[in-house]
Amino acid sequence: MSEVAKPKIGSYKRHILICTGPRCTQDGAAQELFDSLGDKFKAAGVHDGELRVKRSRVSCFAACKGGPVMCVQPDGTWYYNVTPANMDRIIEQHLVGGAPVTDLVFHQGPGGGHDA
Repeated sequence: MSEVAKPKIGSYKRHILICTGPRCTQDGAAQELFDSLGDKFKAAGVHDGELRVKRSRVSCFAACKGGPVMCVQPDGTWYYNVTPANMDRIIEQHLVGGAPVTDLVFHQGPGGGHDA
């Protein structure tokens, strides 16, 4: 029996989860937003280094209104209406600056939404 290789993930400061399921948005808008993040992260300086943000798609958060919906971990901050323009605000203010974009937050989990 062969040994299973242990996976490796580079270090990161935050992990964003974006719903790309069919009920959040129409016409693949959430997937397009997800696909745009590589360039947006590079431009903001959060694609590597100490501010690196990891990104993952999820199929459904069961919070289907007001999509695209996104969660920032470990902060526990949940955003709605994550349009490309609002994503730019979230990247600049939250992922780089450390402060949630409060007018787009619809739920705040146990992380508190602030840098420790």
